[in-house]
Amino acid sequence: MIANIGGGALMWAVHFLTGFLKEGQYGNFGVFLAVLMLLPNIPLQMVLSQQTARALATNSVRELSGIIRMFLMGTGLVWLIGSIVTLYFQKDILAHWKMSDPSGLWITLLIVLVAVWVPIFWGVLQGQQNFLWLGWSMLASAFGRFSVAAIAVIILTAGAAGMMAGVLLGFVFALGVAAWHTRRLWLVPPQKFERRALLRQVIPMLVAFVGFQILFTADTILVKDYFSKFDADYYVGAGTLSRALLWLVLPLASVMFPRLVHSDTKSEKSNLMGAVLLGTAVLSIVGALGLALVGPYVVPLLPGAFRTYAPQISGLLPWYGAAMVPLALSNVLLNQLLARPDSKLSLAAFVLIAAIGYLFALHFFHTRPVTVLQVMGAANLVLLGICAIFFLRKKPQAT
Repeated sequence: MIANIGGGALMWAVHFLTGFLKEGQYGNFGVFLAVLMLLPNIPLQMVLSQQTARALATNSVRELSGIIRMFLMGTGLVWLIGSIVTLYFQKDILAHWKMSDPSGLWITLLIVLVAVWVPIFWGVLQGQQNFLWLGWSMLASAFGRFSVAAIAVIILTAGAAGMMAGVLLGFVFALGVAAWHTRRLWLVPPQKFERRALLRQVIPMLVAFVGFQILFTADTILVKDYFSKFDADYYVGAGTLSRALLWLVLPLASVMFPRLVHSDTKSEKSNLMGAVLLGTAVLSIVGALGLALVGPYVVPLLPGAFRTYAPQISGLLPWYGAAMVPLALSNVLLNQLLARPDSKLSLAAFVLIAAIGYLFALHFFHTRPVTVLQVMGAANLVLLGICAIFFLRKKPQAT
């Protein structure tokens, strides 16, 4: 939790550099970050966390080594194909995002490769329950991002592309720390594993957390498309403050998940779920109320785009904060449900349908930025309802 808060503060500090950017550049930076947030980082981390916890519980480390290498090579191949396609349609993409300089897009492509490898190693650290070095890796990412971005923007006046260069170096630092402290698992000579059994375990998690990630991040990219540069700038600012709620409570579920996998694999009982759900509810609700009540007084004191767009950002904070609360609670329930060996594809399908329905609704209802947040809040409540139904249905069996 200290690493999440400290790392989050450093990553948030990057947004203070917006005072050195031209109008519209902050919105460009927000879009590039949203592209990274749409990557399946959460699913990849949770899958590798699950497989690591299970491998350590059953003493099948050599099979785990093969799984890790498969994910590294597979994501690398997908990245290569995606990069070729992106460069081919580069002009159309830049025109759609109302940009002229392609350098930010090029840097983002490099980041994507490192960004999909980092959660693989973070998942292994999480599955090991090695939260010390998971935290240090997260802090290394945040420190690298802020320091390099500050140099690029203040000294080199590199704009949004310079801030993305900071993101790239941050991910490289994080990858180095995480890969080094998991080397005893992925450097072991690999052993063949049952791919069909792996797919039965992995597919529900991938589908469910992809749906969750769409609900968490897709709005920023869509706002850039639907509204002006002015609207995109203050919307990104409000999102930066509001998403901090989730980064505050995510560590609770991160600690819970590998412990539940370990307990289920060994048929051990655990009462961790109730404490994590209660803690998440308290922290997220108090945080949302704090944003709504204190935000209008604090935002004008912040530098850069926050001060420039203070009235607009303050007006969005109550809606944004409220939308994050059901998403935070859904995250806890999803972690609990998908930690079980018998996690079903039906849950994942309902989550993905909710995410697709959310995107469909946004296509028709986006008259104002606040309308986007109202649709997001409704979709997150639907997700919470889905998770609650599956949780209550599972509960009697667990007892």
